[in-house]
Amino acid sequence: MAVAALFPSHAPSENEEPRVLLQDVPWSTYVVLRDTVDGPGLRMTYLEGWLEIMSPSRTHEVTKTQVARLLELFCLERDIPLFGYGSTTFRKEEKQRGLEPDECYCRGADREIPDVAIEVVVTAGLLDKLEVYRGLGVREVWLFESARARVLTLDAAGYQPAPKSSVLPEVDLERLRHFAAETDQHAALIAFRDELRRGPAASP
Repeated sequence: MAVAALFPSHAPSENEEPRVLLQDVPWSTYVVLRDTVDGPGLRMTYLEGWLEIMSPSRTHEVTKTQVARLLELFCLERDIPLFGYGSTTFRKEEKQRGLEPDECYCRGADREIPDVAIEVVVTAGLLDKLEVYRGLGVREVWLFESARARVLTLDAAGYQPAPKSSVLPEVDLERLRHFAAETDQHAALIAFRDELRRGPAASP
């Protein structure tokens, strides 16, 4: 079976992310697969007949969860209303697009499409997820890689790099990336909380 390629027989490394790319997949088939096939964090990205199925690595899941915890802590400390949707499936048949963000949020109100999608990049994908996000109308995508964090904002031409978020301009993504890289998650959260309470003048 083709799905077996998602689950290698050898013991996977912390960074291994098995992927399979299927072509000429009807929208109805994608919907049935997404609604019935389950697995530990199994992700599906659909773009105009192409379907990528991937199983995120432990490193991927640990990092995205820690980034989410740090962002939620920041917004709580700064009294910023934040609505989180985790890895909810977002899809639009008329755009022939669908995916699950690593994490996603709206600021200030609960809306159908998130304002911000967070993506942790551990290994290269097989489909252009930014094109999927563009079709869904997500305002910003935050990319977290091992060495940097980036904000991409949506305009008429697609996603463009930005110096900071327009949805959450108070957030320093590099500080989130820094603390998300710490191996002791609890200690990192405490250190970040203390940094926030000291104020920016005392930050490293």
